[in-house]
Amino acid sequence: METNNKYRRTKYACYLTGISMAIAANLSPLLFMTFRNMYHLSYTLLGFLVVINFITQLSIDLVFTFFSDKFNIHKTVRITPFIVFLGLVLYAVLPRFFPEMAFLWIVTGTVIFSVSSGLSEVLLSPIIAAIPSENPDGEMSKLHSMYAWGVVGVVILSTLFIFVFGAENWMYLALFWSIEPFIAFLLFRKAKLPALDNFGGAKKTGKLFNKGVLLCTFCIFLGGAAECTMSQWASGFIEKAIGAPKLFGDLLGVALFGVFLGTGRTLYSKYGKNIVNVLLFGMLGATVCYFVAGFVLNPIVAIGACALTGLCTSMLWPGTLIYVEEKIPNVGVAIYALMAAGGDLGASIAPQLLGIISDKFTLSDFATKTAQMLNVSAEQIGMRAGLLVAGVFPFAGVMLVLYMKKYFKKSEAQKG
Repeated sequence: METNNKYRRTKYACYLTGISMAIAANLSPLLFMTFRNMYHLSYTLLGFLVVINFITQLSIDLVFTFFSDKFNIHKTVRITPFIVFLGLVLYAVLPRFFPEMAFLWIVTGTVIFSVSSGLSEVLLSPIIAAIPSENPDGEMSKLHSMYAWGVVGVVILSTLFIFVFGAENWMYLALFWSIEPFIAFLLFRKAKLPALDNFGGAKKTGKLFNKGVLLCTFCIFLGGAAECTMSQWASGFIEKAIGAPKLFGDLLGVALFGVFLGTGRTLYSKYGKNIVNVLLFGMLGATVCYFVAGFVLNPIVAIGACALTGLCTSMLWPGTLIYVEEKIPNVGVAIYALMAAGGDLGASIAPQLLGIISDKFTLSDFATKTAQMLNVSAEQIGMRAGLLVAGVFPFAGVMLVLYMKKYFKKSEAQKG
């Protein structure tokens, strides 16, 4: 109990910073049409904002993978939420005063708060893992559930704000969201932080790139792909492929997905165990959901499959971190950074692949003929085809987790 009280402020600061990541990742996509109408930005430029977000995070992941011993981890984590605050303020204020250069200032703010998201991915998990706890797996799951519940809050409150106050006042919405990371920054200022080993001995022992670590990195790559593809495309899929209004696409797509994502992580934090089986059934369930959403024409079933993907993928990212802690002793910041790089790479490649497949397939003769036969549009067929291709990622994850179970069992038997 004394240890819990000692680090309570630290946990709250980590939780709020996890919510800050949700703000940074989801605010721009919700404002895409606003930016397009107000600043006449092309779809290519709008999509570039998402690419910038992930490239910046991936760059931070890689820097900490190889050079984490060059950083003062405690000082870095204390200023991480302030970087989100600064990025959101610049993102909101500068386009208001310099509308002719709006895209430049939006990109500037995006880069700044994406740096913080990258730092959060790398640093929050090892901090939580280093705090003494009777249920360390549950604590890790609880941390990651904050991001999921943050997504729900950002989508619902932002959608209501725009509905009530109008899209032209989006900058006040961004300033409103900047308050949250500033509170996290204040909490971190006097929070007690546990001691961390930057590399966890990985550099000396060659552990950073041994087979077990690489298997876990590939697992989180596939998990990140499965989670983020649906989270980014659910709204568009429901709007375009099913024909629901955008408001319903946001609420039934992104928000409902986030509810199931947060529910899965919260349930594991309270009752979860045997993480490798959770990973296996999560990958299997996500595969089924992707194929159901892609094949079934009934809108209620398709929307349900999109939402349930959140539950199935909820533990794929945090669960892989829990699994690597179980199987690789003395995990340091460098290995957490490598895991984050794997997850971000999956989150970058898979959604982009879905978009490419959807565009290409929409223009094909097969899509045109199938659309006529089913009395739908070629674009709807194209999006469903993209979703089916994306289902390959969790399916590959099923095969990988089965192999990982066999590999680590054999490795432990040899050591024993």
